[in-house]
Amino acid sequence: MKAPLAQLPTQPLVTEREWTEDGIPVLTATCSLPQPAMVQSAAARRIRRYYQLQRRCFFKYCEAWLLPQARAEYHAALDASRPLPCFRAELGYCVTWNQGGLWSLYTHTREAGPAGAPLLTRRGDTWDLSAGYPIPLQDFFPGVRGWKRTLLSFAAGEITRQEAAGVARYHEHWRQALRRHFNGQNYYLTEDGLAFFYPMYAIAPSAEGIPVFTLPYGTPGLRQPTQEPPP
Repeated sequence: MKAPLAQLPTQPLVTEREWTEDGIPVLTATCSLPQPAMVQSAAARRIRRYYQLQRRCFFKYCEAWLLPQARAEYHAALDASRPLPCFRAELGYCVTWNQGGLWSLYTHTREAGPAGAPLLTRRGDTWDLSAGYPIPLQDFFPGVRGWKRTLLSFAAGEITRQEAAGVARYHEHWRQALRRHFNGQNYYLTEDGLAFFYPMYAIAPSAEGIPVFTLPYGTPGLRQPTQEPPP
């Protein structure tokens, strides 16, 4: 029997697509996602298939949703004798933890949003390399029933501190929004703690981007990622 992976070596796989109208580029899309350097294990093969699917979904989204908008903007600019626009969409990733049999990262997209402002999205993934499956957030709070309350209370404290210091601004009713828009899939591991985040616009204006809160590993109830999960 092969020993389970302690780390997952990967390399970026970059692919690009371009769509044109009347021979002129109106939309370009760049996708950079991780590809396991070795696929001998079932976990590595499963992870490779997962990000291959994410890549295909990204390009399908660009063609189905962004391309019609890009074509409409192109023809509107042509009729008004304005400079011809070219929309751009990007999908990338950042590995944040890769040790102790756990592999964690986030993927992020950037595209043109309302009035040309950038629209950002993020997705977190944390994988158990021995099983080859994502780990639910609650598994890092073994035996803790109020793990969600712990995260919400921590985020509320951080928001209060940031607003008092004048370093960030949130919506007026951010406390209700914290609960309403919490998603247990929106997390990843870092060296400093467990990071969980909210979608752009959910709890703060667009200037704040994607709000991220990092719960330190010393917090009571939070399992260290290098520790073995309970049986």
